[in-house]
Amino acid sequence: MNHEEHEMQQEDEEINFWKNKLIGTWIFGIPIMLLMIITRIFQIEIVNETITLTLFLILGFPVIFIFGFSTIKSGLRGFYTFYFNMDSLIALGTLIAYATGIFALFGILDDYSGVAAAIMSIFITGKYIESRAKGRATKEIKKLLELGAKKARILRGKEEIEIPIEEVKIGDILIIKPGEKIPTDGIVIRGASAVDESMVTGESMPTEKTIKSNVIGATINQDGILYIKATKIGKDTFLAHIIKLVEEAQGTKVPIQRLADKVTSIFVPIILILALLSVIGWFLFTNDLSKAIGIGVAVLVIACPCSLGLAVPISLTVGSGMGARRGILIRKGEAIQTMKEIKFVVFDKTGTITKGKPEVVDIYTKIKEQTFLEITASLEKLSEHPIAKAIVNKANLKNYKTVKKFKILRGRGLEGSIGNKNYLIGNRTLMNENKISLKGYEEKITGYENDGKTTMIVAENKKIIGIITVADAIKDDSKIAIEALQRRGYKTIMITGDNENTAKAIAKQAGISKVIANVLPEDKAKEIEKLQQYGMVAFVGDGINDAPALKQSNVGIAMGTGTDIAIESGDLVLARGSLIGVVQAINLSKETFKKIKQNLFWAFAYNVIAIPLALSGLLHPVVAEAAMALSSITVVVNANLLRGKKI
Repeated sequence: MNHEEHEMQQEDEEINFWKNKLIGTWIFGIPIMLLMIITRIFQIEIVNETITLTLFLILGFPVIFIFGFSTIKSGLRGFYTFYFNMDSLIALGTLIAYATGIFALFGILDDYSGVAAAIMSIFITGKYIESRAKGRATKEIKKLLELGAKKARILRGKEEIEIPIEEVKIGDILIIKPGEKIPTDGIVIRGASAVDESMVTGESMPTEKTIKSNVIGATINQDGILYIKATKIGKDTFLAHIIKLVEEAQGTKVPIQRLADKVTSIFVPIILILALLSVIGWFLFTNDLSKAIGIGVAVLVIACPCSLGLAVPISLTVGSGMGARRGILIRKGEAIQTMKEIKFVVFDKTGTITKGKPEVVDIYTKIKEQTFLEITASLEKLSEHPIAKAIVNKANLKNYKTVKKFKILRGRGLEGSIGNKNYLIGNRTLMNENKISLKGYEEKITGYENDGKTTMIVAENKKIIGIITVADAIKDDSKIAIEALQRRGYKTIMITGDNENTAKAIAKQAGISKVIANVLPEDKAKEIEKLQQYGMVAFVGDGINDAPALKQSNVGIAMGTGTDIAIESGDLVLARGSLIGVVQAINLSKETFKKIKQNLFWAFAYNVIAIPLALSGLLHPVVAEAAMALSSITVVVNANLLRGKKI
């Protein structure tokens, strides 16, 4: 059993734990309630008072000391550690109320032992409802766990065999037929098909997969047979990563929760003092110790800050679960609160605004084109940059020239030697640094840049021998998403290493008016820092180069289609590459934080109203406990209303 399944099992066990207590409690609680209604409210004497008191004590004992034992134990622990918790008030209130029944047998005090059992019964009922609601809030994780395939069909030699998913190893060749789930992450080595990735990434349209395409485990192959090589298994898969991120999000705290935690930490001792003072005050005022104790018990049980403790985590749990269903993963809870202060949304270009799949468009050279391509591709083959890969794919060489003294020049290009000749491939900046004249090429270069093409200049022994341009089309929904953000009042900016002309051409296509161009990878974070002088910044990126900027920004939004390092640096992660996800992530954050504020308001308001009522003697202890349980249930229900919001 993996960690996630263990967590889910624990959650189910908690629901069953409270369910069993609920059943046991009400087996004894219902007779107590009926006896209280008949003898205390309608004052009908069925048997004499001594027998009635004895029945309350006997029936109440299992309710408090068996089914309520865990609550009593947890609550009393605070009295010898001086670390009081929410159970401390319930434990003290029920024990005092139960003890009055013993004194009542001797005619010393009025009886509240039936009240004690009723308080514990209502408390346990509230905890059961709460556990069910929390279970519902995390059901998205259960759904994600259920997505994974249980078996895999693999190729061993020439034989197809079916094995449990746990036995799949990296490098195994898997066969996936139409309609079947892809067992694990891998790369297509044979076949072509459309794959439904909606259940993992939220992408509604099927994605075409061909040789060398990456596939995600738990997605569904639609119409062709695929042969894939397993590249990730178990906890390293994309699905496992999503589940881990959702779990982490549900365990994080937003800054506003620190206020709630601080209030809770001092709240219980204050209520204990208030309850004691209320008993003393009412006894001095009325000379009626029984009435004074009843009011003290009411103060103790109504003031349990359960709803305050639930207000933030239950909202965060529901919000992160909703996000997971739509391919939006909240890695850090504080991003939800920070998002409402964001003024600027800054986008990296490659792979974020654009598709991240550049292709060679133009080749302009005064030597043989094939020779030019052989030189360029041999040098670019040693680089991992997407532009380099586009050039290598275009050349499609069987044999590459031997390159020596190869060096990556970050943000500018590369250099290397072939034979006795030295080559530079890169942008204008690189050529200017090396005092290489653009004469005869300037007009061509400017024209390409104005068309939004990335222009790579190739120089041999400090003399230009040609130009190769690469274009990366913008994503279909980039402009729609950016316009949606602008309508909401955000200032959108594109940051890129491209020159000004190319950057402006791409930005215009995407609907962005402000561009920060010619930025070296290591300087992106500095540009974000400059912007932060004027307001909070959200940065959207997907590459290794984006990690510092993601961390520097107030909210880092990483595209899940990018590198692992970028994803780990993001506060929010979009499992699919669509910028519509940025709009949805911002909407989800705002709606979730709205629920957090609503819940904290109701939790505080409840205590502000309820405690004075209890102190004034207007609330019976049973009514007080019912109100406390209702406040917790209200918070849980309100958080779950988030599901109905359209993001």
